[in-house]
Amino acid sequence: MVKIFKLPKMGSTMKEGTVGKYLVAVGDKVSEGDFLYEVETDKITNQVESDMKGYVRKLLVEEGTLVACQTPVLILSEDENEDIATYL
Repeated sequence: MVKIFKLPKMGSTMKEGTVGKYLVAVGDKVSEGDFLYEVETDKITNQVESDMKGYVRKLLVEEGTLVACQTPVLILSEDENEDIATYL
């Protein structure tokens, strides 16, 4: 299974946020509940956590980049060799 993590909307008026810092690297094995990256807004900095176990396959946004909510940020897969080409 492949999952694309998107920049979450953390409030009713939030339209965009900055991917502040990745807390994982490509190839890392993660567990459910592990923090993946930080999202910075003008009000808060929050961490996004994984809701699955798997492997970090691709970081889609550079650190420090301002993006709209629901922009794809990171790809995880359960199998470290799973083909993710259709998700790019």
